[in-house]
This record gives sequence, structure tokens and C-alpha cells, in this order.
Amino acid sequence: MPIISAPHEFNTDNLYVDLAPSFEIPLYLKCEGFNFSGSIKQKAALEMVEMAEKCGLLGFDSVLVESSSGNLGVALSMIAASKGYRFVCVTDSRCNPATRQIMEALGTEVQVVTEPDPETGFLGARLDRVRRLTAGDERYVWLNQYTNANNWLAHHRLTAPEIAEQFPELDLLFVGAGTTGTLMGCARWLKEHRPEVRIVAVDSVGSVVFGGRPERRMIPGLGSGVRPPLLDESVVDDVVLVPEAETIRACHRLAGRGFLFGGSTGTVVAGAARWFADHGASRDRAIAVAIAPDLGERYVDTVYRPDWVREHYGSVEAEAGAV
Repeated sequence: MPIISAPHEFNTDNLYVDLAPSFEIPLYLKCEGFNFSGSIKQKAALEMVEMAEKCGLLGFDSVLVESSSGNLGVALSMIAASKGYRFVCVTDSRCNPATRQIMEALGTEVQVVTEPDPETGFLGARLDRVRRLTAGDERYVWLNQYTNANNWLAHHRLTAPEIAEQFPELDLLFVGAGTTGTLMGCARWLKEHRPEVRIVAVDSVGSVVFGGRPERRMIPGLGSGVRPPLLDESVVDDVVLVPEAETIRACHRLAGRGFLFGGSTGTVVAGAARWFADHGASRDRAIAVAIAPDLGERYVDTVYRPDWVREHYGSVEAEAGAV
């Protein structure tokens, strides 16, 4: 067993779940939530912080500032606590209560935006708050996950090569889209080294990442009210849009088999199921991987709470054989 002195030194990301027995699709789920921050965002957070340190942007009195709907905020909270930085996370009212409590327990100042921008939604409102916070005070360092190349470089350096080593005959990779850091890092590496692999991006209905119409979204994580500056659609082969009700059905179906995953993971699994339903001729021959960004403990007050689900989506019970 490893012995560590800092929480970011531990990350078990070589675990895969075979979903064929429970979802009847040839899909391996790469579990990225087994670290001290509980999600794949630990990779990007650490890369951005350590590159800022190498570039001399962070000093003893620096205050990290970032906009996050949840998982990156937790990852930065953990890293800031470990390295001795103050951290201010700007989130919005959709942030899961458990996520906010974790950040605060780690010493983060959490600022919650309660009103969306009329045109750019909650993300636009959060970004406006961050700009006001950082204006004119050099102590405040905004890592800006939305434009920071180290967001995607973390996955170009780590995530994609890990998958390629585990699955040398890989045909398909399903990746959720938010800031598109994970998507861009994996897609660019595979286009360089394994161009035969088909890259399928999964997004939420109501997100504008791939030009969709903006609509209310209640599940934080994937999707965006602002087109991500990091996105390069030329390295994406297919896009699947998933209604949030399908996300919840996928989460509940996974939980029914004992796997408690988060909303982002539910969306990616539902998107993969949709893709296979539309490409039946190739489903039995494919070797496919989907990236599971998070685990489900932070969603027990939302996605896994029956009254919350009924209030926002009505009845979305998972049926046998369907997502």
C-alpha cells in the first residue's frame, strides 16, 4: 500500500466496471472518483495549480479563485488546504449541498450566485462574480479552468494514455462535455496516437456546448451555458445529447446494481446507451470505454432523493432493459 504525505499524491484511476451484464452494451466504465477529492477534476486542478506555481504566479499570500459547479471546487479546496493557500469558490444554487459542505470543511470560502445571467445563465453570472473579485487585487489568482490549457493537458498527459494502455484495441471513447478539458485532452491524444478510435462527446440537453438551445438544467457537472473556449469540434466524431431524466434513470439503474455514481457519470452512461441504440450493427463488435468522472455520495440530496426527483422530473423510474 502507498504511503503519502499529501492528499493529491493518491489516485486510483485504473479501475474499470464492465457494464455489459447490467446495461447489455459492450462498455467499460473508467472510474475516476477514487481519490481524496472524489472526481476526475483532481487531475486538472493539480495540473493548473502546479503550473501556476512553476510560472511564479502563486506566492505565500495568494488567494486562489475559481468558478465551479462542484467537483473542481472540491479538488481545488483539497489542494489549497494541502499547499496552504486560501481559496474562494464561486458556485451557484444548483451546487449539491454536500459538495458545498465539503468545500467549507476544507476551509474554502464558498460564494453562491443565486440569479442566472439572462443570456449566459448561471455560468455567466459566476464568471462575472469572479471578475469582480479579482479586479485590482494581485493576491487573487484566477486559474480559469475555462481557458487554461493545463485543464486539457492533464488528460492528454495522463487519462488518454492510461486508457490506450489498458485497451490496445479500443474502438470507441465516450467523454462528457463541460469545460471540455477531459474531452479535448483525450481526443487530441487519441487523434495523434490512435486515430482509428471514434470520439463520442456526451452533453446534456439544455447545454450550449455544441450549439444546442439553452434550457434550465438542474444537475451540475456536464453541460454549459457558455460555449467553452477550449472546445475544438474537429477532434470530435459524434455528439450525443442526454435529457436529465435519462441521466437520473441511468444513475438509479447503476445504483440498483450497487454502483453509486454521480450525475456526470449517469449522463455519460446514458449517452453511450443512446449511441449504441442508434448503431446496433456495430455494438457487439465494439470495444468501448466511457469515462466516469465522479461518484454518487454528493448527489444523495438530489439525484437519489425521490421527492427532489419527482419535483423536477416527475416519474423517471428505471425500466428493465432501458436507461
